[in-house]
Amino acid sequence: MPRSSPPSPPSPPSPPSPSPLADGLRFAFGTLTVLPVRVHRWDRAAARGGMLCAPVAGLVVGGCAAGLGLLLLLLGAGPLLAAVASVAVPAALTRGLHLDGLADTADGLGSGKPAEDALRIMKQSDIGPFGVLTLVLALLAQVAVLAQLYAGSWARGALAAVVSAVAARLALTLAARAGVPAARPEGLGAAVAGVVPKGAALALAIGVPAAAGAAGACLGGYDGARAAFAVAAGAGGAEVLLRRCLRRFGGVTGDVFGAVAETAAVTALVVLALGR
Repeated sequence: MPRSSPPSPPSPPSPPSPSPLADGLRFAFGTLTVLPVRVHRWDRAAARGGMLCAPVAGLVVGGCAAGLGLLLLLLGAGPLLAAVASVAVPAALTRGLHLDGLADTADGLGSGKPAEDALRIMKQSDIGPFGVLTLVLALLAQVAVLAQLYAGSWARGALAAVVSAVAARLALTLAARAGVPAARPEGLGAAVAGVVPKGAALALAIGVPAAAGAAGACLGGYDGARAAFAVAAGAGGAEVLLRRCLRRFGGVTGDVFGAVAETAAVTALVVLALGR
């Protein structure tokens, strides 16, 4: 009777694949910030998770912006310098891509040319007069509001820096919802266009303002209501621009995503400045 061969050793278990949440967070931070996060997957599922996690990236960016502003106030700087720093941090953490997108979109919309020519203008490296004017006014508005709020209360200034950053990233999530087409077949805009289910987009459109309101309520009920309304208004302002771009360009691009983010941030800040 032949001797039976010894059983082969069990094969080592394969390493567990990252969870969808981990993939989404990596995609969000790896594409929306300069933070050293390695993105393992670039498929549509990862893009969906990333755009759903965009408000989380906004929370981190806003926290960094508020932190630098508060540090400068603590060191004796005035509210204007603190406001400039709080505006500079999101620009630095995004390599200025959202601001660049705002300027390029303004040039495309202001050109008055057909969609194909307008998209070609947006891809050019230079910035035209519409872009320069829009960029300057947007930055001035952000600095003016934050300086006003920091002068009145360091806590309200810090809250505004966080709220505006979260509102900007919520606008990205909503712009990536199903049914919103890409204007071009290539680029980041095409990679994330239409990846977010409408139900999930609606849930975040309700949940993120509610969370902002809960955070603002730490300063008082009025502040909580203002924070919630600011995020909702930011999303509304971004939606107006998004619909304009869809009619004008036939879809979204990476520049349009940047423009809706900056529009939401400015709108949210302006709401927080009113009624003081």
